Formats: sequence, structure tokens, C-alpha cells
Amino acid sequence: MTLPTPYLHHYPMSPFSEKVRLMLGHKQMTWKSVTVPTVAPKPDAVALTGGYRKTPFLQIGNDVFCDTSLIADVLEHIAPTPSFYPQGQRGLHRALAQWADQQLFWAAMGYNFQPKGLAQVFEGVPAEAVKAFGADRGAMSTGMTRIRPADGAAAYKSYLRRLADMLHESAGQGSDAPYLLGNAPGLADFAAYHSVWFTQYRVPVLAGILDTAPAVKDWLARMVAIGHGEMLRSRASEAIAESAVASISGIRFDLEIFGDAEVFQDEHGIELGSAVTIAAESFGTEPTQGTLLSATRTRYTVQHTDVRAGTVRVHFPRVGYVLKAA
Repeated sequence: MTLPTPYLHHYPMSPFSEKVRLMLGHKQMTWKSVTVPTVAPKPDAVALTGGYRKTPFLQIGNDVFCDTSLIADVLEHIAPTPSFYPQGQRGLHRALAQWADQQLFWAAMGYNFQPKGLAQVFEGVPAEAVKAFGADRGAMSTGMTRIRPADGAAAYKSYLRRLADMLHESAGQGSDAPYLLGNAPGLADFAAYHSVWFTQYRVPVLAGILDTAPAVKDWLARMVAIGHGEMLRSRASEAIAESAVASISGIRFDLEIFGDAEVFQDEHGIELGSAVTIAAESFGTEPTQGTLLSATRTRYTVQHTDVRAGTVRVHFPRVGYVLKAA
């Protein structure tokens, strides 16, 4: 079966959206771009996700894939070449990517969103919109410990040195390797990239911190050169309509992507077909509610129905998400 062209629901400033845009470019894929609002409410997004409102998410027909770690798995299945694991080392890539998406990202954002950085990001934006953004992100991070700029700067410098060490050590003798684990970019590179990208291209007034790790600046330039693939502009209404049509067809695109070996791995005592909620462990904990369709070794699938989007299957990675009976 030929899969439909995927939709990426994103917005330009989003670091994690940039991560996926670059992964799509690495896979040399054509994709449809739907811009989502930066703050709630997001009625078109929620029509597809059932409640999840973090950015980005990937849509194929009436299958919606949340979290960039799962999106990476989807893209690897759809387009195995070039791989996100060019030298193998799948476990190492995944472990480094998890560190980069958490520790590196939050340290970088603590540094990037100091007053000078905020002023540059929101230059020319009305004061009420800036206030709304702050309130929205505050609500999404309830209960989290926010990293202050000084602490973020200290940790970010250490992490940049670690990235530089990876580049040097991957090369063995002589000059630095072009990528973190060798001669081709892999999942670890894409996960580390978006935080550094934000510093260089969204808050250049603060980009001097990258001078402490020249090898990282060179690596960043190589990553940017990968590009975003072929982007086709689209709208939320088109994406929702495509979901509705796919819903009527009854085709399971998720099984085409992952294969039909959907082994149920029960860790919660919750049977398939039960009403459940799934939410992120920390940032952006708004739940998606629906029927538990599958719970495999690596992911959950919840099915919900929307008056516009039809029956939608929403997929989450197990790691980083909480499953509960509704």
C-alpha cells in the first residue's frame, strides 16, 4: 500500500518542530505543512489528537503520532534509507537522544529565555501576545522545576563541551568527526541539534556561548545543510478532512507502518478496549482520552472519535507517558 503524504503540524519557532523538519529532510521526504497556533486554544489540533496539544505531531491519514521520539520511529519505518542508525548503535543513539531531548534541551531553554533572548524572540510582538505565551507555557509546566538563566548557562556550557568531546572522540586520531557518532548523522545528532539551532538562529544575541565549542558550531552548519525536504503548504481543514476520509475507508495505516505483529504487553492491568487517558509525565500533561486500541512493547494507541476528523488513532511512545483507566 502507498501511504498518503504525511502532514506535519508545527510552527516555525518550535525547536522540536525543527528537529522533525530536519529529520524529514534527512529522509528526503515530501510532506504537507500545517501551522498550528503557538498557544491554546488549538481546536483543530485537538480534533485530531483528542487532547494532546504539544507541538509537533505527525499525521498519516487518520493516524496521529505524538512525540518526536515516536515520529522518528515512524519515519525510520517509512523511509529506512538513509537510516537514523548509520553505524548501528541503536541503543546508544536512543540513549543520547533521550538525554538531548531532556537535559540538554531544558538547560538550553533556561539559557535562551533569559531577558535578552526573550526580547529578541518576541521583538515586534504585541505585549498581550507575549503575556499569553508566558501564561500558556506556565500552565504546561505546572509542577516542573524551571531552570534559571544562570543555572541554564552553566549546564549548557558543560553540555556543549560534551558534544564537542563526542565529535572529537568519534574521529579517533586527528580532526573531529563530522557527526556525533561517526561519519553520518544519526538520531543522536537530530535530538541534540534543535536546542543549538534555537540558540544560533532564534536568539543570535546569545549565540556567543557557542564560541566555547567551535566543533559544535561546525557540526551545526553541517546539520542545517541537510535541509527540510520538500514542503507542501497545507491547512488544518485539509488535514482534518483527509482524516475523515481515511476513517471511512477503514484502512489501518499504522499497521502498514509498523507491521501487523501488534503484541499486547500489559503493565497496568488495563484490557484492550478499555476507556483510558494518556498524558505526558511532565511538560504538557493535558490528557488524551479514548479507547485503548493497542499497547505494544514501545507504544500505546488510543482511538477517539471527532465530529470533523472521524475515528482517529493517536499513538504515543511508552517512555515518558502515563496510561490510566479513565
